[in-house]
Amino acid sequence: MSTDQPPPGEPPEEDPFRKKPQEPTPPSGGSPYGSPPPGSGGAPPPPYGGGDPYGGGGGHGMPDPLAGMPPLADFGRRLAARIIDVLIVAVPLFLIQLAFGTNRYMVETDRGEDVSEVITKSYSGSGLLMTLISIVAYVGYDWWFTKKSGQTVGKKALGLRVAMLNDGSVPSSKAALSRAAVLWLPTLICCFCLWPIALVVSILVDKPYKQGLHDKVAKTVVVQAAT
Repeated sequence: MSTDQPPPGEPPEEDPFRKKPQEPTPPSGGSPYGSPPPGSGGAPPPPYGGGDPYGGGGGHGMPDPLAGMPPLADFGRRLAARIIDVLIVAVPLFLIQLAFGTNRYMVETDRGEDVSEVITKSYSGSGLLMTLISIVAYVGYDWWFTKKSGQTVGKKALGLRVAMLNDGSVPSSKAALSRAAVLWLPTLICCFCLWPIALVVSILVDKPYKQGLHDKVAKTVVVQAAT
């Protein structure tokens, strides 16, 4: 009876998202498809459809990490999925704040307050409590769904998923937690507006994998979910 088990820390073989091993490139520039038929007058087709659709990786004889995975998600769908996820967490938190009469984002201009009061309220009394609750809610939400299936509710609704760049598997608990922490902690603790903008810019300018700063840390990509 076989006792073979996957090495510790590796996704199980039955993981539906894990990529299949790529065919090794033969030495001396040979083709993995063999020689063309005699008299055909043409070369065999290149692997993976003739090139890298992402504009990078896989060059100079190196395998493309995305080969065998679905296409990368476009920014519009990622943004829509994120809005859905934010609403799922933000609405219950807002109702809790109303129920307890606390709103750390409320600025009473008629009392001489300005926007700087938002930060003060976030680090004192009930505002501090709501900040901690918000951190647990946002980070916990992203962490749980990402490590479970690679899909938050928003990503599932838009047909997207988070995958490990190296093999396409569902992120481990550690990778999912680091991704969620980088995604939410700066926003909730200090950079209410600047950090989301930084994340958006990082996704738009990154080539070839469209990784936000949170993806860079966790070594993940967002792709279209396999159908």
